[in-house]
Amino acid sequence: MRRSVVLAAMVFGCAESKPDLALGQKIYGQHCGACHGMKLEGQPEWRKPLPNGRMPAPPHDDSGHTWHHPDDVLFGITKHGLVPPYAPAGYQSDMPGFAGQLSDGEIRAVLAYIASHWSSEVQKARGEMLRARARR
Repeated sequence: MRRSVVLAAMVFGCAESKPDLALGQKIYGQHCGACHGMKLEGQPEWRKPLPNGRMPAPPHDDSGHTWHHPDDVLFGITKHGLVPPYAPAGYQSDMPGFAGQLSDGEIRAVLAYIASHWSSEVQKARGEMLRARARR
């Protein structure tokens, strides 16, 4: 878990101090868990559109795609919702933005909490993916 905390600090810009994972867990439970699952498992059949055409909430654990996104994208989606530039214009999503409810630090704490649950294999793959993107 220590390695995950250090990774989360580096990933979400908190290198000077450890991210407050307890705060992140609390906020996740209050604002995210109802849709994304209290164990970060997402909604059932999250890859299949719902009858209304919208996508179910994806998992935030290793089985989902959250870890594939760069940090600024995860932060932007959490703060502003699934709107451009994070989704195509007109895209309909149940993902709200939390700009009016959570501070930037609280959003970072939630994202650090999520990242702290990723396996070492996912952390390694994510690091390689982000380094490859930076070289482009």
